[in-house]
Amino acid sequence: MSLEVVEEAVEPESVGPVPVVAVVGRPNVGKSTLVNRIIGRRQAVVEDVPGVTRDRVPYDAQWNGRRFTVVDTGGWEPDARDRAAAIANQAEIAVQTADVVVFVVDVTVGATDVDEAAVRMLRRSHKPVILVANKADNQNLELEAVSLWQLGLGEPHPISALHGRGSGDLLDDILSALPSPPPIIEDGPRGPRRVALVGRPNVGKSSLLNRVSKEERAVVDSVAGTTVDPVDSLVEMDGELWQFVDTAGLRKRVNQASGTEYYASLRTAGAVEAAEVAVVLLDAGEVISEQDQRVLSQVVEAGRALVIAFNKWDLVDADRRFYLDKEIDRELKRIPWAVRVNISAKTGRAVDKLAPALRRALESWEQRVPTGALNQWLTALTQATPHPVRGGRAPRILFATQAGVAPPRFVLFTTGPLDAGYLRFIERKLREEFGFEGSPIELSVKPRKKTGPGGRGKAHG
Repeated sequence: MSLEVVEEAVEPESVGPVPVVAVVGRPNVGKSTLVNRIIGRRQAVVEDVPGVTRDRVPYDAQWNGRRFTVVDTGGWEPDARDRAAAIANQAEIAVQTADVVVFVVDVTVGATDVDEAAVRMLRRSHKPVILVANKADNQNLELEAVSLWQLGLGEPHPISALHGRGSGDLLDDILSALPSPPPIIEDGPRGPRRVALVGRPNVGKSSLLNRVSKEERAVVDSVAGTTVDPVDSLVEMDGELWQFVDTAGLRKRVNQASGTEYYASLRTAGAVEAAEVAVVLLDAGEVISEQDQRVLSQVVEAGRALVIAFNKWDLVDADRRFYLDKEIDRELKRIPWAVRVNISAKTGRAVDKLAPALRRALESWEQRVPTGALNQWLTALTQATPHPVRGGRAPRILFATQAGVAPPRFVLFTTGPLDAGYLRFIERKLREEFGFEGSPIELSVKPRKKTGPGGRGKAHG
C-alpha cells in the first residue's frame, strides 16, 4: 500500500493579517453557543437568558489548518436604549471591523422584525454575510430553514450549535469566505513562556510559586481556597524568565459552582487558555481524585502542554510509592505522554527539575514533522498494520500532513472513516516515532468525497 497525494493537501499559510469573523444576531439566538462550537471549547459564557454577552469578545479559532479570529457579540436590537444601545453599538462595530459576518437566526422562531432590521444594518456594512439557521436540532426543523430565504441573504445554513449538527459544513463555508490565508508565526524574539499553575485546593500551588520565585509572591495558608484571582508573577528559573499564573483551586465543575467560586473557576479556565503550558500539581500523599482528573482534562481539552508535578514528595514513604505507581497506571493511563516530576515545594526537593520539564513539554508542543518523513513513516506503519476490514473493504490513508503546532495537529486524508481504535493506534505509534512528550496531539480524518460511480473526488471535511 502506498500513500497517494490527494488534490486538497493543506497548503502552507501565507503571511498576512489573521481574518476576523463576527457572530451577530438578536438576543438569545445562540451566538455564544455557536462561538464555543467554532473554537472547539466552552469558553464563551452561555446562559439560557438574553443579555449574557455584552461586549465584543474575540477568540482564536482554527479549522483545517487555517487560523482566524471569531468575535462573539451581544444581542443586536434596533432603537435600543441605555445599556442595550451600548451592546448593540458594540455588535455594529464588530460588523464593521470583520471580514465575514455570521448572522444567526433562531429557526424555531423564524424571521422576526428585529432580524429584518438587522439585515438592513448588515447590508449597509457591505460585508459578506453567512446566514445561520440555529437550533435546527432535527430534520423537521432543518426544513423550517427554507423560510429564511425571504431575508434576502442567500442560502440559510441549518445547524445546531448545541449539538454540532451541520457545524462542519458551516466552518467550511466560513473558510471559503475568508479573504486570505492566515499568517505563519515567524521565529523571533518572544516574551516569557506562560505557565499556569493549576490543581485542586491546597495541593501547594502558592507554596511552589513562592519557592521558585524565592520570595512570598502568593498568600499561603493551610486552609483551602486562599487564592481566588489568578496571580501573575515573573519568575527566573534555570537562567530563563517565565510568567507564572497561580490560580484558584477548582473544587467543582464551573456549571455547579456559585458566587465567588463560579467566577474563580471561570478565571482559572481563562488562565489555562492564556497559558502555553500548565503545571498540574497533585498531592503525592493522597489518592488521585476525581477533582485531579477534572483539572487534567481541562488542560488537555484546552490543548496545552502538560507537566504533572507530584508535590509533597518529602512525605511519601515506600508503601505510598507502591500504591501511587498503581494509581498512575490506572488513573493516568489516558495521558501517559505527560511529563512527570516529583517535587516538594516546602523543602525545595527537585524543584530545579521543573524548568527542564517545562522546556521539554513546550518543545514537543511546537514540534513540526516534515510532510515527507511523516508520510514515509505512515506508509510503513499502514503496510505492517492495515486498517481492519469493515463491510468487505478497509479504508486507506491516502496522505497525511501536519496542519499546525501548539498543539500539533495532523490531518489524515482517507478513502473513508477510520475506527477510533485505529486512530488511537496511529497516535501511539506517532508518539513512539516522533516523541511529543508533554504535548497533546490532535488527529482529524478527512474522508475523500465521492463524486459519482468510480469517481475519485476530493477530500471532504
